[in-house]
Amino acid sequence: MMKKYLFLVFSLLFGLSQSQIIRKYSNEFLNIGAGARGIGMGGAVITNQDDVYSPMWNPAGLNGITRDWQGAAMHAEYFESIAKYDYLAYAKVLENGVFGVSVVRLGVDNILNTTQLIDTEGNIDYDKITKFSQSDYAGIISYAFNPGGNPKLDVGVNAKIVYRNVGKFASGYGFGFDVGAIYKADNGWKFGGVLRDATTTVNFWSVNQSELSTIVNGEEFNPAPTDKMELTMPKLNAGASKLFNINSSLYVLPEAGINVDFAKTAALLSTDFASITPYAGAELGYQKMIFVRLGVNRFQSITDIEDLQRKVSFQPSAGIGIRYRGLTLDYAISNSGIGGSNFYSNFFSLKLDMGEFRND
Repeated sequence: MMKKYLFLVFSLLFGLSQSQIIRKYSNEFLNIGAGARGIGMGGAVITNQDDVYSPMWNPAGLNGITRDWQGAAMHAEYFESIAKYDYLAYAKVLENGVFGVSVVRLGVDNILNTTQLIDTEGNIDYDKITKFSQSDYAGIISYAFNPGGNPKLDVGVNAKIVYRNVGKFASGYGFGFDVGAIYKADNGWKFGGVLRDATTTVNFWSVNQSELSTIVNGEEFNPAPTDKMELTMPKLNAGASKLFNINSSLYVLPEAGINVDFAKTAALLSTDFASITPYAGAELGYQKMIFVRLGVNRFQSITDIEDLQRKVSFQPSAGIGIRYRGLTLDYAISNSGIGGSNFYSNFFSLKLDMGEFRND
C-alpha cells in the first residue's frame, strides 16, 4: 500500500511540473459521469437520462423532470478504495423549465508527502513524512427548457465552477460551460448531443513553491511549473436511442453513439484535429420497476508493456436497479479500462422523485 501512495505522490508532483497551457485530460473527473444507471450503460445515456443525474451526461435531459423536484446521491471507490468519488444533486421544476444544482468530488486522501524526506545535506529523516489529500471539486448550475415551447426539442446548459487542490502544494480554480440538446422524433427515435467545455474551461493555478521544492546538496528538485493556466478543450458526445416494447411489461432501451475529443489521443480513430471512439449500451426494464443494464465505452489503442504489441482496450460495465414509489436504487460495476487493467469499481446511487412519490 505504501508503494501505491508513493506512486500517487510522484505522479501528482510530476504532473504539476509538466503542466502545459492546453491539457488533453484536464478536469477528467467531470467526464466520469454520475448515477449508477448511466455508468452501468457505459455512458449510453446522452439521449435518455431524463432525471436529476442528467447534468453529468447531457443537461438537456433535466427537461424530463415534469413534476415537483428530484434529489440524488452517489458514492463510488476506485483502485481498491484509494480514490473516492461522490455526487449530490437537486433539480426543481420551474414555470418555464427545470433548474438543477450539483456538487462533485473526486479525492485521494492520506497520501504520503515525502518531499521533505531528505534534508539539505542529503540525510534521510522519516519523521519529516506527512500526509495530504488531493481533491477535485465542482459545483454545477444547470437549466433546461423547450426553446419556443417546442415539445420535441430539449436544450440545456451547465455553468461549472471547478476547484482543485493538491494538499499544501497547489490549488486551482476554473470555470466553464456545457451545452446539450435532445430531439424527439415522431417515430420514437431520440437524437442528442452535448458539447462539454463549449467555450473551453479555464483553470488558474497557484503553487506553493516553499512546500513543493526540495533542495539537496545545493540542487533544487520539483521546481514550480512556469505555466499557471490550463485550458480544457471541448469534447462532443452524440448518440441516438429508441425504446422498444417487447410486451406490456418488458422493454429494451438501447443507445449508441460517439465521443469526440478535439485533440490527438489513444482513441481508435485519432488525428491531430480530433479523436473519435464509439460507445453503446442498453437497459432492459420490467414494469419500470426492475432494470438490468450493460454497456461498453472508452475504446483505445494501447501498447502491451509485456510483449509490446498493439491491442484494443475498452471499458465494460454492467448494472441493476430497482424502483418503488419514487425511490430508485441503482448499482453498477465498471472496469477502469486503463491498459487492460483489472481494477473494477463499484457505484451505488440513490434517487428520490418527489413528484412520483406524492402522486403514489
